[in-house]
Amino acid sequence: MEKAAQRLETLSSHLVPQTTFNAGTVIPKSDDDIVIVAYARTAITKAGKGAQKDTNTEEMLVPVLQSVISQAKIDPKIIDDVCIGSVLQNGAGANQARMAMFMAGIPETTTVKAVNRQCSSGLEAVMEIANALRVKQIDFGIGGGVESMSQASLGSAFDPKKLSPKVYENKFAKDVATINMGITSENVAERFGIKREKQDQMALESQTKAVAATKNGLLQKEITPYKTLIKDKDGKATEVVVDKDDGVRETTLEALGKLKPVFKKEGGTTTPGNASQVSDGAACVLLTRRSIAKKMGLPIHGRILSYACAGVPPDVMGIGPAFAIPVALKKAGLTVNDIDVFEINEAFASQATYTIEKLSIPREKLNPRGGAIALGHPVGMTGSRMIVTLFSELHRTNKKYGIVSMCMGTGMGACGVFEKE
Repeated sequence: MEKAAQRLETLSSHLVPQTTFNAGTVIPKSDDDIVIVAYARTAITKAGKGAQKDTNTEEMLVPVLQSVISQAKIDPKIIDDVCIGSVLQNGAGANQARMAMFMAGIPETTTVKAVNRQCSSGLEAVMEIANALRVKQIDFGIGGGVESMSQASLGSAFDPKKLSPKVYENKFAKDVATINMGITSENVAERFGIKREKQDQMALESQTKAVAATKNGLLQKEITPYKTLIKDKDGKATEVVVDKDDGVRETTLEALGKLKPVFKKEGGTTTPGNASQVSDGAACVLLTRRSIAKKMGLPIHGRILSYACAGVPPDVMGIGPAFAIPVALKKAGLTVNDIDVFEINEAFASQATYTIEKLSIPREKLNPRGGAIALGHPVGMTGSRMIVTLFSELHRTNKKYGIVSMCMGTGMGACGVFEKE
């Protein structure tokens, strides 16, 4: 434990303050830029309770795949590759992604793959497509993410009993095998002094922003509505329109303060009110190179400036964004002060609070439409959903730079830096 603590202290010391990133000039625009020409998401609904609880992942993907194609007004035949992120589906949902592609009207000549990089899977899928575009392996691609947490057993994909005994001889490997995400949140809160009051304040701000965004119709404008079937307790199916994020709710600090800790009964601080919701949903992003978008007269919403992943100790995996963000910003030639909107996943209020305090991120720039505490966290979808939310907000406010960042189970963080045009 002492050696692990020393490693963590050393790792923390590598966090360079924002004023000394030595950021250079922002990458100049070029015809080889990877640009976003369309984006779409479904509503996010509660797992086991919401309108998508009986909807398979392949069905959830269809409306967003069709939406990005429709927005760009392109022939689906020109899409070279599709990459979908998913965490809880068997094989990262590769078969479901292929089925969804066909169901959306994309021909068999288009290829598909699935990725699983934990909670960044939706972002990773977009970056996989971006990388293929960058080396001119493809000309058009769709990256996205999907998760049905209603239909996936959270424990089915990973059975510690089937692991090699040698796993338990290595601290970090053992932590991956034995520590659940809720305990990592408690570890972050305890080791870095993130008090319960701060976590509840983060949760309140997330819900308050999401309530306002709902009342103003901002979240609804992000959503691609579609029809699906929902079953009652007797198995009777009724057709419904999925068009609203159902986790958003008004609350108070007093109400949040009454909720009991879930993962650590004595002295714990992580509650159902200051942690992300278990949810269902899908999102997709259509990408190409600037030269192609210009030639075809396609809308250019923005470009990808940089992407970075960082590794951290598994037992405090939530601190990952605090390490990935500085690396990605440096690659983009930017600093924290340059960023207009920070979309940082609120897996837990403890880790989100740690990140903004460590990097001195202004609270008013954080998740202006609410985060995962209010909206929900369909783990495979989240990374791509945050891109949809980011660009929707950048366009509304006519701002320029934004980031999408999240922590990842097993001890990692990811960050993408984007520029709106």
